[in-house]
Amino acid sequence: MTYLTLEEVEALAREAHAGQTDKAGRPYAEHLRAVAEGVRARGGGDAQTAAAWLHDVVEDDRLSEEWLAAAALPQEVKDIVLALTKRPGEDPAAYAARVLAVPGARLVKEADLAHNADPDRLAVLDEATRARLTAKYATMRALLGLSPS
Repeated sequence: MTYLTLEEVEALAREAHAGQTDKAGRPYAEHLRAVAEGVRARGGGDAQTAAAWLHDVVEDDRLSEEWLAAAALPQEVKDIVLALTKRPGEDPAAYAARVLAVPGARLVKEADLAHNADPDRLAVLDEATRARLTAKYATMRALLGLSPS
């Protein structure tokens, strides 16, 4: 099987998230790019980088699990994306356990958390939201066995 290239995965993710913004009002693709770059900076390979671009497509209802299952992607990429897809009402400990159980997923989540917790991104949020998210990200880092950011 011929798989999508990283460039094709990036274009697909950008298209899937077109018009979406992050909590700070920035184009969502900027977050995806930062996570993909964070994966590379942490020594991640092509599969983890592809998963970084796609890590929120199912969770954000941009593409379906059925689409992902049929996509021309290595199983490793699909497994990482599904591991990183939070389920409604899911307990953070259960989510972290799933991430830890899938090879490569922890590194993508680490890059995601690092960008989410970037002080420049958090600075534009109101104090209550900033405090809530900072605590949420710290809890997830601890559950994943990552050092505090």
